[in-house]
Amino acid sequence: MTVPPQLIDRLKSAQRVVVLTGAGVSAESGVPTFRDAQTGLWSKFNPEELATPRAFRRNPRLVWEWYEYRRKLVAEAKPNPAHTALAEMERLFPEFHLVTQNIDGLHQRAGSRNVVELHGNITRTKCFDEGTIVSNWTETGDVPPKCPNCGGLLRPDVVWFEEPMPEKETALAFRFGTNCDLFFSIGTSAVVFPAASLPFEALESGATVVEINLQSTPLTSKAHFVLAGPAGSVVPDLLKSLRI
Repeated sequence: MTVPPQLIDRLKSAQRVVVLTGAGVSAESGVPTFRDAQTGLWSKFNPEELATPRAFRRNPRLVWEWYEYRRKLVAEAKPNPAHTALAEMERLFPEFHLVTQNIDGLHQRAGSRNVVELHGNITRTKCFDEGTIVSNWTETGDVPPKCPNCGGLLRPDVVWFEEPMPEKETALAFRFGTNCDLFFSIGTSAVVFPAASLPFEALESGATVVEINLQSTPLTSKAHFVLAGPAGSVVPDLLKSLRI
């Protein structure tokens, strides 16, 4: 893809860059979207019925096993060229923050360091009752396993329906988004709030906003630059342009 010269100029002069990524970036690594994971044994379930505190209280084993299935899919996935290029771009700017709606940890595996996870991380586990992260527990055959501290049930460290967004991460995302020179929206539908409002907040604050996506979104007509295509091709092309 030919990157617009005006965008290259703005990139080279940018001091504070923020990137928002969504499911489209992970899909290129073979990670199914939330609803696409409903295959085989899980096809008879509505995903919303498996991703709420109520569902967990009603049938904790079922919910835990669904997330174990999804964890296996994530473990088998590898960072794609978009993940790698974003990790390299982080080192080229004085200030660079990556805000992601994805829960797979692929950005960190690719080498990104300044990552804000809006929806949690499926590879982490926490106590359902205390909300504390639990890294180790005794395997007793219980499904889900028990918290070694309080004996409560363990659950994945992700944001479920009917749960509030994490305050710290949300506040950071908006702080970074309203104080940047250049904002990228990559592989996200721009319809899931509050993340969907981040590029619009950046626009209001005077940042240059760039959208990279396969399809048009509510952001497309507002963005300064729209690069239509897969992130795994477009982002590496951007990185090459920066190095010329």
